[in-house]
Amino acid sequence: MADTRPAAVINGPNDNTMLKVCILGATGYTGLELVRLLSDHPQVEIKALTSEKQAGKNFPEVFPGFQGICDLKLQPLQSTKLAKEANFIFSCLPHKESMAIVPAFLEKGCRVVDLSADFRLHSSKTYGEWYEPHKAPELLKEAVYGLPEVHREAIKKTSLVGNPGCYPTASLLALLPLIQGRLVSPDGIVCDAKSGISGAGRSPALESLFCEVNDSVTAYKLTTHRHTPEIEQELSKAVGREVKITFTPHLIPMDRGLLVTAYAHALRKVETKDLIQLFKNHYKKEPFVVIYPEGTIPSTKSVRGTNFCHIGLAFNERTNQIIVVSAIDNLVKGASGQAVQNMNLMCGFPEKTGLEKSPLQP
Repeated sequence: MADTRPAAVINGPNDNTMLKVCILGATGYTGLELVRLLSDHPQVEIKALTSEKQAGKNFPEVFPGFQGICDLKLQPLQSTKLAKEANFIFSCLPHKESMAIVPAFLEKGCRVVDLSADFRLHSSKTYGEWYEPHKAPELLKEAVYGLPEVHREAIKKTSLVGNPGCYPTASLLALLPLIQGRLVSPDGIVCDAKSGISGAGRSPALESLFCEVNDSVTAYKLTTHRHTPEIEQELSKAVGREVKITFTPHLIPMDRGLLVTAYAHALRKVETKDLIQLFKNHYKKEPFVVIYPEGTIPSTKSVRGTNFCHIGLAFNERTNQIIVVSAIDNLVKGASGQAVQNMNLMCGFPEKTGLEKSPLQP
């Protein structure tokens, strides 16, 4: 669908005008991470932060580490007022809440990156099956799935990006070169995934308490995790027919980081070195994807605090399976960093701006 709304963002890399940004739901983990990243962005000015529970407090009252970095007062979500203060919106609201708010900002000429699941799926029927009936189904065909390595050109032209989930980001970057290269069967794919606690969000819940999580690894939402249709949607597009996968997430006792080990049946015998070369060729122009040399496998610590995805590969000749290990920081490449990457593309900024950070090491 052609975008007929007025372009709200006119500044590009040679324009001295600062992009005025508002973050909805700024006190959750993804909102907090956006404040951290955007505070260092040379072409962005954070103009407004919202929080219903913390409205009226200054941001450092909630997060003391941001004293002297971001001193904005948190305010309630009022779209008319906020659209006058900012022309670019990051929505970090919970699933099923963004779809009620985002249309008002689009109508006022703002561009939006939504970090919830509300605009990731193109089918209102599929969204209804996994969530609830969609309140703005007309926008689902217009929204662009914000995986830059796949949809970069469409992201540049849209006013609405559905920022991918963390598990789908790591899974799709691991699988798409194999699917598009016709090296594996699209049937029988397994994604075994593990994520830190921050992936569950900041709202208190029994299963996220320290005593429940520490010294334990737990599989959860077997066959029912809501990231499944996201992964299947993009793989199905690549194959040209419906693809179903087995996706099993696990909760591990660390605060951030995500690792996916994907298994797919090879259609022909290959060598690991050839797989590595395939992935290097596929991602040679991608600034945030790193392919590991043969015999080495990425870990979550290697990408902690960065917007990178690190990938390692192996071919199991005995079982005829290709194994891909994909590591990301679930709060950066899996959420807020990718959102900034999408903003850069939408606004004509250099894609890596504000994201060239080295990993957080002990």
